[in-house]
Amino acid sequence: MVALLAVASGMTVANLYYAQPLLSSLRDVFHITTATAGILITLTQVGYVIGMVFLVPLGDRLEKRNLITVLLTVTMLALVAAALATGFPMLLAASLISGATSVVAQILVPFAASLAPDHARGRIVGRVMSGLLTGILLSRTLSSLVSDVAGWRVVYLGSAVLMALLAVALRAALPKHAPTTTVPYHHVLRSTIALVRTHPALLRRGLYQAAMFGAFSAFWTTVSFVLTGPHFHYSAVGVGIFALVGAAGAAIAPLAGHWADRKLARPMTGVAFAVGAAAFAIAGFGQHSVVLIALAAILIDMAVQTTLILGQHTIYQLDPAARARLNSAFIATFFLGGALGSQLGSIAYRTGGWGAVSVLGAALPILALLYWLTECRATRRKVAPVSR
Repeated sequence: MVALLAVASGMTVANLYYAQPLLSSLRDVFHITTATAGILITLTQVGYVIGMVFLVPLGDRLEKRNLITVLLTVTMLALVAAALATGFPMLLAASLISGATSVVAQILVPFAASLAPDHARGRIVGRVMSGLLTGILLSRTLSSLVSDVAGWRVVYLGSAVLMALLAVALRAALPKHAPTTTVPYHHVLRSTIALVRTHPALLRRGLYQAAMFGAFSAFWTTVSFVLTGPHFHYSAVGVGIFALVGAAGAAIAPLAGHWADRKLARPMTGVAFAVGAAAFAIAGFGQHSVVLIALAAILIDMAVQTTLILGQHTIYQLDPAARARLNSAFIATFFLGGALGSQLGSIAYRTGGWGAVSVLGAALPILALLYWLTECRATRRKVAPVSR
């Protein structure tokens, strides 16, 4: 079951990233600018935020298996529409819808957390998240290879077929999971907002991840322009193969889950912020070296995955009966950061090149690190009277 949930999470979240290595091609096909092409990634992530806010909380309100089936069906139809797009606005609209309904991954992760015993929850969530994160990273390679052989439209059609198969597999394999609340839908939405006010750790972790995911999105949205540019002259396939190096970062997911179970979430979060900032420094100094850019990609992915898993482990302990809603608020917060990072990255690259992207990417984890220091000071103030 854990393996199935991991694969399903990776397959659904991959829909958000298939377009990243295709931006240069789509720019030429639809005769648009680099910044306009970047809107495709931003709007897909905005769709994901919409889904997190309005659809994922239904995981606490409705029977999960039926909800997952409906969402995957809509995702499939939206991907077919994207494949048949006759203009860039149609592709944007289809991507917005597919992004919103691809939140199935974020219904499956808390589902796995509910199945896991308390002492192993971090490791189980880490395994499912490793599948999700591998899907994010491998989606770029798969997209590049398929588009080079059969064209970009087949990327979307192929994913539509995968969503149909996944809907059937999950429908057959998942046990029925009763709702954890019976309150009306609008009360569920209000209670999600209330959870943010009730649990300061939820907002803090969301902002941590917003900064990290913004940096992650800025890097992967613009690196294809660097690799296909005058210094490297990579093809779409070359960009996809480069994306494989990021998959090495997924190996840290189970380890991050182990750290969470050992109650090391706070210190390892600070370490991850420092690693993320250092990675962008490496990327900036090595802008003419594909080896250094690849090293930066691995470090960025490792840092982002670490803070994500530590954050999810933290919030799942806040209220076991509201895990879907907690996850909804958490993911929506940091995907807003991702959407902003994608757009700011495109603008930075257009105005200042790769160096500007590197400065932007380093600044975001540094800001998160400064915010993290306030958490540590607050913790020390609470502990100090007890120690005396």
